[in-house]
Amino acid sequence: MSRSSRIAFLALVLAQAAHSIEEYRTRLYDVFPPARFVSGLISADRRIGFTVFNVALVAFGLWCVFVPVRRSWPSARAFAWFWAALETANGLGHIAWAFAASVYRPGLATAPLLVALGLILAALLRRDASAPMPARRREAA
Repeated sequence: MSRSSRIAFLALVLAQAAHSIEEYRTRLYDVFPPARFVSGLISADRRIGFTVFNVALVAFGLWCVFVPVRRSWPSARAFAWFWAALETANGLGHIAWAFAASVYRPGLATAPLLVALGLILAALLRRDASAPMPARRREAA
């Protein structure tokens, strides 16, 4: 993956962290049934369950950036594509939910950032895939 793709991936994970904070502050876990359900699976106190889930999500994203991507694992591109799709869908879902209700819904303020960064990461990954591979350097014997 190119340096630009790696930076975009990190920016996307950090945007998810900001998005999670917005959702927490606006109590998504109280007003969105899927968030209520998932949070309730983790803890009887949905606030805690929501926090644990989102901290784990962001930690997983940071692990993806700093382990498979940074170490150029063969799975790195798959992780990046997964995150690009996940966050683009997440952002579009928040926008559609608010549009359908004609009011602010938790997560709406940061949703456009998720969509933009998800699409930027996808475009960079496509560009990386079509770029010619650099010649490998021969190691000194």
